[in-house]
Amino acid sequence: MEYAALYRAGRQRLEEAGVPDADLDARLLLEAVTGEGRNTLLAHGDKPVSGEQEAEYEQFLAKRAQRVPLQYITGRQSFMGLAFLVNENVLIPRQDTEILVEEVMREPYDGSRILDLCTGSGCILLSLLHYSNDCSGLGLDISTGAVETAKENARLLDMEERAVFLQSDLLEKAEGSFDIITANPPYIRTDVIETLMPEVRDYEPALALDGGAEGLHFYRRILTEAVPYIKGGTRLYFEIGFDQGESVSRLMEEAGFTDVTVVKDYAGCDRVVKGVYRGA
Repeated sequence: MEYAALYRAGRQRLEEAGVPDADLDARLLLEAVTGEGRNTLLAHGDKPVSGEQEAEYEQFLAKRAQRVPLQYITGRQSFMGLAFLVNENVLIPRQDTEILVEEVMREPYDGSRILDLCTGSGCILLSLLHYSNDCSGLGLDISTGAVETAKENARLLDMEERAVFLQSDLLEKAEGSFDIITANPPYIRTDVIETLMPEVRDYEPALALDGGAEGLHFYRRILTEAVPYIKGGTRLYFEIGFDQGESVSRLMEEAGFTDVTVVKDYAGCDRVVKGVYRGA
């Protein structure tokens, strides 16, 4: 089949399955299968697609029609201009989380020792290391599968000597002190999980989503357990849910952080809370 005709058939199949952004997903899946770019559809739609590629495209479409996230099908997601491996063991990196990385980068951090909690794919820590000099980092996650994924991303980005990833229940395996702590912990209220999009509810890891009855369970734990690993001047950055700015800010202030600030994302929703540790 010709490239453009195959794309149109794929788009129709996803539309019939009720997949959001069916046209975009059909194109991206076809590009993943063929290795072609967007210009192929625009300028070379009559290019033939091999039978093997057509069969693989059909498999990809079948998965997406079942609402498997596109990134889990292709195994890749872009974050901070870098390509990360993703799979069912990790949350899919999102543009909203780039806000947290950008906030860290607003202040000098070369030479810092960074701790990234609930590290998942390692996208936060590895991005910070990639765009800095002489930084080192420790990424911790309770999921063994997530840690293995983060290690593979470190290898692909040539960060194995600067980033260590360990399986750990929050700060269980942390050692020493840190200049910067980042965390995108589970923060969705338990009673909200069932209302999420099928792509998130049914396929992304529940361990990385469920933040307890109030959505604040892991913020409280981190702030309590981090005390032995922080010092005067340690900067802490949390990603938060859209309605958690006030609550998380209060928790940070009670834990001895000052200059606590809520940062909004590009949609105008509260997304990051940051502060500096001055002592309890």
